[in-house]
Amino acid sequence: MKTMTELRHTDTNAADDSAGRAFGLEGNLYLPVLLAVIGALVLFAILGVLLRINYVAAGGVVAVPLAVVVGWALLLKQGKPAGYDRDLIETLMGGGNFTRESAEQGRLLK
Repeated sequence: MKTMTELRHTDTNAADDSAGRAFGLEGNLYLPVLLAVIGALVLFAILGVLLRINYVAAGGVVAVPLAVVVGWALLLKQGKPAGYDRDLIETLMGGGNFTRESAEQGRLLK
């Protein structure tokens, strides 16, 4: 039987779980960005080739949703805790209280 001094001790950090990285983005965060890029290419082709809209105007139209998705991924999700984006939007729009009653939220903010 081993004594306490003979037991092997190893340091572990259970809180250091990672969902991995792909294309520099954490977890599956690359999927909305990839889908937005593919959607932007399809929309650009539809606007530019099929509808014969000026390429600069088509690029401007396509850039808006693409910028929104990339901005959301990089500014509100990448390196932030889970639910950070929803909490921030809720705080900006409604005060960010834990109550469901809107009258109570206004009273608590003042």
